[in-house]
Amino acid sequence: MTSALSKEQTSEAPRVLIDIENHVAHVRLNRADKMNALDNAMFEAIIAAGEQLKADTNVRAVVLSGEGRAFCAGLDMGNFANMAKGNSNTAAEVSGDAQGRLEKRTHGIANRAQYVSWVWRELQVPVIAALHGVALGGGCQISVGADMRYAAPGTKLCIMEMRWGLVPDMGATPFLQKLLGDDVARELTYTNRVILAEEAKELGLVTRVCENPVEEALKVAAEIADRNPAAIRAAKRLLNNAPFEGAAETLLAESVEQDAIIGSPNQVEAVMANLEQREPKFS
Repeated sequence: MTSALSKEQTSEAPRVLIDIENHVAHVRLNRADKMNALDNAMFEAIIAAGEQLKADTNVRAVVLSGEGRAFCAGLDMGNFANMAKGNSNTAAEVSGDAQGRLEKRTHGIANRAQYVSWVWRELQVPVIAALHGVALGGGCQISVGADMRYAAPGTKLCIMEMRWGLVPDMGATPFLQKLLGDDVARELTYTNRVILAEEAKELGLVTRVCENPVEEALKVAAEIADRNPAAIRAAKRLLNNAPFEGAAETLLAESVEQDAIIGSPNQVEAVMANLEQREPKFS
């Protein structure tokens, strides 16, 4: 199944494409001529894609990639030009708030700009970002919202906001220190230094460096889709919350999730499939 989201005008291509096959959704940023830079229509389309997949109980894993030469080059340059001119509408365009106040929560605990990253954490199923070319600024932050990041050799990544006199504000901050370590997160934020995928892997910002990250991400997503979907969703809840909880809370959460899974039809099917050496058939 293929769907397309958000045409800024009927004559333009959709900003985001979604293909769903065998319980795996492939979400593709589709503004290749602008290296998938984030304009208003792209913000809307990414959020719509995330919300569509949150509601689709048939999906068990997601791959997020970019068409053309790059994953995402960050915020559209037109927004920075408007900032330089003192255009007060810029914040409103990014936040989706007519008053231009970024602190207004428009999507749960997030504003619209943060939600293009945060929505992938809110998905109940694992998300793998497949990076190539560049993942700069907002593009890098969107990738941090994924569970894992696979990158092609030489992919350029940057927490770029300081270059424009700004702080990172698109949802990545809660996770950067968990991925990178406090001092590295600070260095990359303060200096907006561009790093290649190979260094990003060493630092923890990238999970794998592979020649074809989309192919590898789809392969792993297919493996995840063959696991007990209830257990996968429970594991994501645990892993999402663990960095922000105490040990006692996390241990109790493990027990609560396991109690709900043990003896359920899909868990029994996982056991039987292993014993009978066959592929499982989960509902």
